Amino acid sequence: MYKKTIALFIIAISLCIYSTAQVKHHVIIQLTSNDTAVWHGLMNNIKHLHETWGNTVQIEVVAHGPGIEMLMKGKTTQQQGITTLKNTGIVFDACMNTMKAKNLTKDDIIADAGFVPSGVVEVVTKQEEGWSYLKTGF
Repeated sequence: MYKKTIALFIIAISLCIYSTAQVKHHVIIQLTSNDTAVWHGLMNNIKHLHETWGNTVQIEVVAHGPGIEMLMKGKTTQQQGITTLKNTGIVFDACMNTMKAKNLTKDDIIADAGFVPSGVVEVVTKQEEGWSYLKTGF
């Protein structure tokens, strides 16, 4: 019994280490534009990153300022693509500071989005953790 427990423990640890070792690339993308052409370009960039690196890339998109509109019900033109990418592990976050400034509630944001208290702080924190940084929009 003792040997089986140790063997299962070693297998569990190995699987954790293997799954953690799989992610080699971390990309934080800052979205600050409400231009639908920019959104389309962003989605293509994410698809290319994911197609090239597969499960070895972790991607988070932080939308703030005018970029929040990509995550808003009734304004986004990217709902289907966001859902598809979210299902592959891509994270889309709305900035709660922007939401407060624009008098938006969580109900105004698509269900596939998460929330961060401050988009700028999230981007800086990820950069400090070694994530690669991309900015979309001006």
